[in-house]
Amino acid sequence: MSYIDIEYPTEKQAFYDTLTEQLKLYTDGEDNLTAALANASSVIKLAFPDANWVGFYIVDKARDELVLGPFQGRPAVTRIGYGLGVCGTSWKERAPQVVEDVECFMGHIACDCNTHSEIVIPLFDGDGGVWGVLDMDSVTEAYFTNEDRDGLIRAISVIERRLRGEE
Repeated sequence: MSYIDIEYPTEKQAFYDTLTEQLKLYTDGEDNLTAALANASSVIKLAFPDANWVGFYIVDKARDELVLGPFQGRPAVTRIGYGLGVCGTSWKERAPQVVEDVECFMGHIACDCNTHSEIVIPLFDGDGGVWGVLDMDSVTEAYFTNEDRDGLIRAISVIERRLRGEE
């Protein structure tokens, strides 16, 4: 399937409705999770023009770390400890993190010195545990909002349903 450029609506509800449909379109029917996550990171990156990095970190239970998964952007830190940085904090707290200015986040792990803001959304597996996180960085300070947090939670539910075996 070829990617067809689309224009995302400016109104947030419509934007996230469109993003959710795009995620379904480019991940449904793919039984390989790595391939689905690769397309998901690409779709999300294309939807956010000021995002300089979009990707997934996956929990490595044996090592109690997040390990780098499919992403779009510059090379990144490959492993993040439990509770460390924005991603590890999201995992530990089992809650999204919206960081307006990464310089003000104690323990921020810098992968790209051009990043100014970040949002991390945990993904939950069928047992209610954190399976991994969606991590997004932006070159723009305060780029991500609580409205984005809520919209991304809804949009990536497409991926979570697969993790729970609902698709």
